[in-house]
Amino acid sequence: MSKGSNVPVPATALRVEVGWRSGPGVPDADASALLLVGGKVRSDADFVFYNQAAHASGAVRHEGKRTAGDRVTDTLIVDLARVEPAVETVVLAASADGGTFGQVPDLAVEVRESGRDSVVARFDSTGATVETAFVLGEFYRRQGAWKFRAVGQGYDRGLEGLATDFGISVDEPQQPAPPPPAPARPQPVATSRPQPAAPTRAQPAAPVRPAVPPAAAPSAPAAPSRPVSLSKITLTKSAPAVSLSKQGGTSGALRVNLNWEVRKQFKGWGSKLGRAVAMHADLDLDLCALFELSDGTKGVVQSLGNAYGALDRPPFIHLDGDDRTGAVSSGENLTVNLDAQRYFRRILVFVTIYEGARSFADLHATVTLTPQFGAPIDFSLDECTIPSTVCALALITHSDGELIVQREARYLVPERGVSPQRTVDHAYGWGMNWTPGRK
Repeated sequence: MSKGSNVPVPATALRVEVGWRSGPGVPDADASALLLVGGKVRSDADFVFYNQAAHASGAVRHEGKRTAGDRVTDTLIVDLARVEPAVETVVLAASADGGTFGQVPDLAVEVRESGRDSVVARFDSTGATVETAFVLGEFYRRQGAWKFRAVGQGYDRGLEGLATDFGISVDEPQQPAPPPPAPARPQPVATSRPQPAAPTRAQPAAPVRPAVPPAAAPSAPAAPSRPVSLSKITLTKSAPAVSLSKQGGTSGALRVNLNWEVRKQFKGWGSKLGRAVAMHADLDLDLCALFELSDGTKGVVQSLGNAYGALDRPPFIHLDGDDRTGAVSSGENLTVNLDAQRYFRRILVFVTIYEGARSFADLHATVTLTPQFGAPIDFSLDECTIPSTVCALALITHSDGELIVQREARYLVPERGVSPQRTVDHAYGWGMNWTPGRK
C-alpha cells in the first residue's frame, strides 16, 4: 500500500504485526494502539502498549515480540467485532527505543486474518530520519464497515509525544510504598532444620518448614493508574542487571511472565548426532523457581507435584498455573511477594521443556518482570544452538538491602539420566535432593 491509501477489511479477527530488520546499531521498537472517539482517547485506558497490554473491551491486546532470523515483529491482536460502538478509529503506532526510525531498516505494518496466513494489508514505511514514533496505520469505520488506511505520520518526541497528542496523560514511574515496619526478630528453632529437599517432578522428599514468620500477601497489581508510565527496562548481554531498589520496585507484587511462540512444526535435536529433525507437537514449557531464604531454607516452586508455593507464607512465591499457549496475556506466570523481601537470599527463575520438543531450538521467547511499583523489565532469550531442555532465565538476589535482577538466558544440557531441575541445581550450586515425579 502507498501512504494515504485504504482497503476494506474483510475480517474482524486480525493480527497486526509491526516488523523491522534488526542488526548492530538498530534500536528496538514497540507497537501500540489507541482507541479514539472524535480523534482523542476517552481515557488513558484506551491506550494499549507494553505497560498496558489489553483493552478492557477485549478488542485490542498487545501480544509481544518475536524474532525470526534478522526480522523482529511486535504483535497486536485486534478483534474489530468487540470494538465499542462509540470508538471510530483504532490507531496503530510504533515507537523507537534508544534511537530514531532513521536507524530502523525495513519498518512495515502488516495486517493478517487471525488463524490464517492471508494478508489483508501491508504498508512499508520509508524515508524516516529523526522520527522516534510513527502512526503507521489505522482501522476506521465507514458506512458500517471497517477499512484500513496507511498513514505514515512521524513524531520526533517519541511515544510520549504520540500519546499526549491523542490525549494520554503521561507521568513518571510510581514511587514505592513506604517500607513496612521491621518485624520482631524470629526466635531460634530448637529442633534441627530438615534436610532441604525438592522434587524433579513431585513434592519434596522431606517437607521444608522455614523458620520465618508469615508475611501478608501483596495485593494484586492494580490496573494502570492515571497518568500512565511509559518507562521500561530492557536487559541485554552488555547491560544484564538492574536494581529493583533503585527503580522503586521493592514492595507489592513482582509478576514474572514467560511467553513463547508455539510451533506445530519446528526443528529439534532428534538424533545422537545432533541433527535437526521436525517435531509435530504442541510445546509445553514449565516456568519454575529455585529459592533460598535468609535462614538457609531451600526449595522449588513448579507445577510438577503441585508445588505452586504461596504468597502469604514461605516461600512467598506463587506459580499461577500451567499454560501451553505461550501468549503474553496468559503464558506462564510467577508472582513474588516483595513485601517479604527481607526473607529472600536468592531466587532463580528457570524454564524446562516438559513435552513437545527435545530442545529450545527455533523457540522465540520473552521474559517480562513487572513490579507493582517501578518500570517493567524485559529481555529476549538468545537463539539456542545446543540440545538444551532447560534454560536459566533470571537470578534475583537480595544483598545489603538491595534487590538485583540479573539476566541469565543460559541454556543448559542435562547429562544422560539427569533431570533438568537437577541440572540447574548443579549449575548454580543450590545443593538440594531430588526425587522423580510428574504432573
